Amino acid sequence: MTYRLVLQPEAEADLNEAYRWYEDQRPGLGGEFIESVEAVIERIRRTPELPAVVYKEVRQALVRRFPYVVCYVFQEDQVDVVSVYHGHRDPTVWKSRADERDAGPSDDS
Repeated sequence: MTYRLVLQPEAEADLNEAYRWYEDQRPGLGGEFIESVEAVIERIRRTPELPAVVYKEVRQALVRRFPYVVCYVFQEDQVDVVSVYHGHRDPTVWKSRADERDAGPSDDS
């Protein structure tokens, strides 16, 4: 079974930032990065339950060839990608996104 995937806006921004950085390093490298991330995402869509939960409900899958990690939450029939982050960066960014998911929508309206 292949699960539905939702790329959260923050994760999309992460991906775009990394793409631009790699493309600035060498034309075409950004495209290679995207291909590597897409391969990980396809693997996640097929077997999202394989990586262990590392924080709250968040699981991680390593991107081959690049020092990036795809952080996602798997629930029932959907995979939500919450972050695509550099493995050497401070993990508080993706952890705060997981915390926000747990908090749910604000009742301040």
